[in-house]
Amino acid sequence: MGADHMTTGFAHGLTSYGDRGFSRYLRQAFLASAGYGEDDWDRPVVGIAHTISDYVTCHRQMPELVERVRRGVEAAGGIAMAFPVTPLGEIFLAPTSMLLRNLAAMEAEELVRAQPMDAVVFVGGCDKTVPAQLMAAASAGVPAAFTVAGPMLTGSWHGKRLGACTDCRRYWSEHRAGRLDDTEIADVRDELCQTAGTCSVMGTASTMACLVETLGLMAPGGATHPAPSGARLRHGRLTGQLATTLATTPREVLTPAAFRNALVVLCALGGSTNAVIHLLALARRVGVPLSLHDFADVSRTTPVLVDCKPAGDGYLEDMDRAGGVPVLMKALEPLLDLSTVGITGEPLGDLLARTPAPQPWQRTIRTVEDPLKPADGLAVLTGSLAPDGAVLKTSAATASLLRHRGPAVVFDGPQDLERRLDDETLAVTEDHVLILRNAGPVAAGMPEAGLIPIPRRLAAAGVRDMVRISDARMSGTGYGTVVLHVSPEAAAGGPLGLVADGDLVELDAHAGRLDLLVDPAELAARKARWQPPVPPPRGWRRLFAEHVTQADAGADLDFL
Repeated sequence: MGADHMTTGFAHGLTSYGDRGFSRYLRQAFLASAGYGEDDWDRPVVGIAHTISDYVTCHRQMPELVERVRRGVEAAGGIAMAFPVTPLGEIFLAPTSMLLRNLAAMEAEELVRAQPMDAVVFVGGCDKTVPAQLMAAASAGVPAAFTVAGPMLTGSWHGKRLGACTDCRRYWSEHRAGRLDDTEIADVRDELCQTAGTCSVMGTASTMACLVETLGLMAPGGATHPAPSGARLRHGRLTGQLATTLATTPREVLTPAAFRNALVVLCALGGSTNAVIHLLALARRVGVPLSLHDFADVSRTTPVLVDCKPAGDGYLEDMDRAGGVPVLMKALEPLLDLSTVGITGEPLGDLLARTPAPQPWQRTIRTVEDPLKPADGLAVLTGSLAPDGAVLKTSAATASLLRHRGPAVVFDGPQDLERRLDDETLAVTEDHVLILRNAGPVAAGMPEAGLIPIPRRLAAAGVRDMVRISDARMSGTGYGTVVLHVSPEAAAGGPLGLVADGDLVELDAHAGRLDLLVDPAELAARKARWQPPVPPPRGWRRLFAEHVTQADAGADLDFL
């Protein structure tokens, strides 16, 4: 058992015992206990990094998807080694899964580097799992391919299709306003999540899956296949086969042109604003200069083409039947860089040359000539209230509120919001601007609290939207005139921390402005009295608060 200088298969990354021969010998002994023989030692090893967990109900069919990936690896002559990485179930984590995205990315990166594998297949789905895996893949330097759990299928209530989670929010708003009783809202609840899979609308999970495919890290068509479908399982098998001979690392795929294409597709999807943060973080991992200004530039020339909630009325299963991301990119062909090459090794132009244009029998994927909504579906705002930027999903906002001036009603964090929002004595009208602060990365891990509910008294009177501003995020399934990711956040000394009740706030989404109309001398006096928050006492939360960057830089850790 002499020294082994191989760097592939199970010989890769031998455990350090100070004796390479012994390290090889011991590894073979334990492999033998798992049924592997001498002829397996030199075969390519493909890791399958999955997020199976009882706490991630969206992934409950992931075991069979992982098994299909394994079959693909074995069919191509490789050995599949499945292992868990941090599962982030959006609904089951407090205070927010975003607090753990960077931790999950670190763990996945280290496991990919530490364990012997020639390539890795990442299997994620729920909101922060795919962004964390993308960041890990970008940093680990190992060839990587992606497949996802896929979206769930829709349910039905009183003859209307239902799907998580835009409908969750819409019907809950109706319940808050007294238009649905307890029995009705319970009946809706039991129809919202009919199958395994991620949210069936263009939320963060679906948006990120589409962007992974656009970036070139996923085999074509894989972003939209429903979780319960045979197409989802076949894509898993194809991904396993592809990964077994893959030699291209994510850093080679994630070029400036690939990111530009991703911005175009994001805007055409009417996609989640969370994708802005995730793409900024990913770009910094691979050294691609990307800023909020790039999102604004692309948004100005890219119309919304996909009719999926919350920007439209349809669901991901409709987009899949219409041809998924390949057909969408065919519609966007004049706006894309066709020279990009993904993990299949095929230039995008060649893929689109054999992809049909959107067909007339469907209306889910529109054309540039006949869009669902015009360009400017995503606004990037700057101004005295957001010096480093903020975002607004105008495609899901109320047009009449995109230019608005009103007095502020300020909430000092999610707990204060919950305590006071429905207080009958709260002085608030539909013309007020609701401000939530101390909900950014440093203060609170950046929860999805930005979709501030309409105060119950106003909702009961028929008010369905108001201007809302925060340093928090909003679920990709959310809608309304909601300004998010205000940078710098209040806890980092941003102007949002200086707003007082009654201050005039002006939003002009068309001009890209968000301003606090207060005398600078008064703001300076408030700034002198401001105190930074006390950091968490220990552990991950302390590390996160001390090293997380602001939203305009992707909310990654500064040392990553």
